[in-house]
Amino acid sequence: MFSSLFSTSPPVDPNAPNFHPVSSAFEPSQLFGELEPKDTEWACPGGFAVETQVFYCFLEDGSSVMCQVIHSSVGVWYPTIQFTCKIFNPNTKEKIWKSVNVTNFVTPPPGLDKRSSKADEFSITLKSNPGSDTPETYVIRANLADDLQINLDYARPASAPGFKLGKGPKGGFSYYGTDLANPEGYMVHRFWPYAKATGMLIRSGKAIPVKGPGMFVHAIQGMRPNLTAARWNFAHFQSEQHGGVSGVMMEFTTTDTYGKKGPGSGFVTVNVGSVVVGGKLAAVTGETKWPGEPYPESAAVVSRAIHSKTEKDAETSYDAPTEIAFKWAGPSIDPAAPGTVEANVEVDFGSPTAYKGLLEKVDVLAEIPYVIKTMVNYVAGTKPYIYQWQNPATLTVTGPDALVPGLSGGLKAEGTLYNEATFIS
Repeated sequence: MFSSLFSTSPPVDPNAPNFHPVSSAFEPSQLFGELEPKDTEWACPGGFAVETQVFYCFLEDGSSVMCQVIHSSVGVWYPTIQFTCKIFNPNTKEKIWKSVNVTNFVTPPPGLDKRSSKADEFSITLKSNPGSDTPETYVIRANLADDLQINLDYARPASAPGFKLGKGPKGGFSYYGTDLANPEGYMVHRFWPYAKATGMLIRSGKAIPVKGPGMFVHAIQGMRPNLTAARWNFAHFQSEQHGGVSGVMMEFTTTDTYGKKGPGSGFVTVNVGSVVVGGKLAAVTGETKWPGEPYPESAAVVSRAIHSKTEKDAETSYDAPTEIAFKWAGPSIDPAAPGTVEANVEVDFGSPTAYKGLLEKVDVLAEIPYVIKTMVNYVAGTKPYIYQWQNPATLTVTGPDALVPGLSGGLKAEGTLYNEATFIS
C-alpha cells in the first residue's frame, strides 16, 4: 500500500492497450523471419511458463505420429518435464498414447547447444549440415515403455526454412501488459513448416516404418496458461504431391482481460500461418481479429481459421465446430517469384454425435501435470477440452508460376489435415 502512495510512476490509463499481437507488429514484406539458431534453443523460463517442442508426421499408410516435450514451470517449484507421444492409425482406429514424466532432463547435452536436450528416457539432437539439401535434422530417440520405442529423424529441406512471424529479435512474440519494455507475459511460436520424417517405431516388438512429411513447432507461453488464451485453433496439412505441399496455422484468442483498450476489451484473435508448395516455403501469413471488428473482405494478408458451422456438444457444453475453413494469403517470400500466394482448405466434421475423423476429445485438466493444475484457477464448472481430428483433405494453392509451373491457375493437393480446436473458457 505504502509503495503505491509514494510511487513516482505515472498512472496507467485503464483504457491503454494491454495486448500487443505479433500479427499486427510487422508490414507484409517483413512477415517472414527466418529462424536463427538461438530461436529454437530451450529457454527453460522460470516463473509461470510452459515451453514445448512438438514434432508431427504422417506415415505412408495414413497414420499420424506426434512427439512432444513439455517443460512446465510453476513459480519457485522445480519444473516438470514430460515426453508425450500419440500414434493414430485411421485404418485400424488404433490409438497409442504415452505420457512420461522424465528424469534428469538436461539442455544442452555435453558437446551440443541448447537446441538439443536429453533425459533418461529420451534424447533429441539437432544435427547441422550447412550448405546441404537438408541443412538441419532433429534426431529423436526415446524409450517410453517396454512396448514403445521411437527412432525418428526430421530433416528440413533447404528450400523450406524455419520461420517466425516477423523479422528481428522480436519476431514471433506477442506481449501482454501495457509496458512493452517490461511485459507481464508473452507468447511465441517458431516453426519448421515442412520436414521429411524417416525412421522406425517399435510397438510391442513390432517394427513400424516411418517415411512421410511432417512439421515441427517450438512454443513458449511465458505466463499462466489460463491467462494467455481462451481459445486455440491449430492445423497442419501435408501432401507429397507437387513436390511437397504444406499449410500450417496456429491461432489463439486472448481472454477478455487483454485487448486494445485494456481489461474487458479482450478476445483478440492472433493467427500465424505458412504455405509450402513445390517443397519451398512460399508465404508466411499473420492476421489479427479485433473484437467487434469484422474481417476485411479483401486484405493483403489473410490468415484465418473460421468455424463456419458449429453445433452444441452435449458432452462438453461447447459450441463445437462441425466445419472449419482455413485460409492463407500473403506475398511470396521468393524475390524471384513476386506475387501473392493464396491457399485454402475446408473440412466437414459431421455432427458432434458422429464426428468424422475425431481422434479424441482431450479433457485438459485430466491430462496436464498436477503441478500446473494447482496454479490454473479455472472458473467453477469450466471444463477445458481439446478436439483433435485427422481427415483426408484437399488444399488449393494459387500463386506466381515462377514458384511452381501452373500455380497461377491453381493447384489442388490431396493430403492429410490434422487439426485441433481448444476451448479453455
